[in-house]
Amino acid sequence: MLEHGGRLLRAAQQYGIPVADWLDLSTGINPRGWPVPALPAAAWSRLPEETDGLVPAAHDYYGAAHVLPVAGSQAAIQALPHLRPRGRVGVLSPGYAEHGHAWRQAGHSVVPLNPDTLGRELGPFDVAVLIQPNNPTGTRFTKEVVLAWYAALAARGGWLVVDEAFIDATPEHSLAPLTDRPGLIVLRSLGKFFGLAGARVGFALAQPDLLQRLAERLGPWTVAGPARLVAEQALRDTTWQASARTQLQAAGARLAELLHRHGLAPDGGCALFQWLRHDSAADLHRHLARRGILTRLFDAPASLRLGLPGGEAAWARLDAALAEWQR
Repeated sequence: MLEHGGRLLRAAQQYGIPVADWLDLSTGINPRGWPVPALPAAAWSRLPEETDGLVPAAHDYYGAAHVLPVAGSQAAIQALPHLRPRGRVGVLSPGYAEHGHAWRQAGHSVVPLNPDTLGRELGPFDVAVLIQPNNPTGTRFTKEVVLAWYAALAARGGWLVVDEAFIDATPEHSLAPLTDRPGLIVLRSLGKFFGLAGARVGFALAQPDLLQRLAERLGPWTVAGPARLVAEQALRDTTWQASARTQLQAAGARLAELLHRHGLAPDGGCALFQWLRHDSAADLHRHLARRGILTRLFDAPASLRLGLPGGEAAWARLDAALAEWQR
């Protein structure tokens, strides 16, 4: 199993700080997520149904012709490599490590793609996997460049898989409306922008024949009934979505400014997190953890990803901890 953010129970045990006393900035999840209402009892007692309204809500939200609900985009990440013959797969690196891991586990040859040099040439791949914006670096490629890569892959029967888990705050950059094209697969999630990571709801957007094969691979009832109900309502709540985008853009800029002010200028980021390369990243991670602030530590390159504090007390707490580090 690969390392991920959000291992709060382990951190609490390691540093001897109760779970309730932590400020968890390790996941990039919106700390002011969509407010989940009370659910009807029937949601817990009935099997999920495909015609419950979730798919139309996803069609409208993503602007995609065809969508498949999955148990978080992670479910699709693990299943997609089994839907085509073994080949050469380019995966953005550094990036969400589960992509490369899943393709290797399925027997494919995985080649890391450096985002700093990728703009010059994609290379002769059967599949390319991009994360837009990239996790953890925040790198984003223009839609025109990505579509040029897609065209080169599709011309030889290849796939372009685009993980858009962090794109909801800037939906104008999404390729979701273009996924009626053969070989273009977009993965979306309700975990980050909507703050519904525990519901484990995501979507694969692609042509219907590919989605049918993916559905058969995953089997029935991949998303629980209560999670489907919550997801449908969240996707329909356009008022909350508009407010959240404004709030997250401001919070992302505020976090970048806070890091700048403490001599820790971020090297990338987006509305939901900032990414900081630093030779002493591990020391900074431990410094913050000893003060009950959990961040996501990366080894290659040595770096930290910091998500958004959820309230003024949390902002002040991070500010004070960074000031201590600076001293």
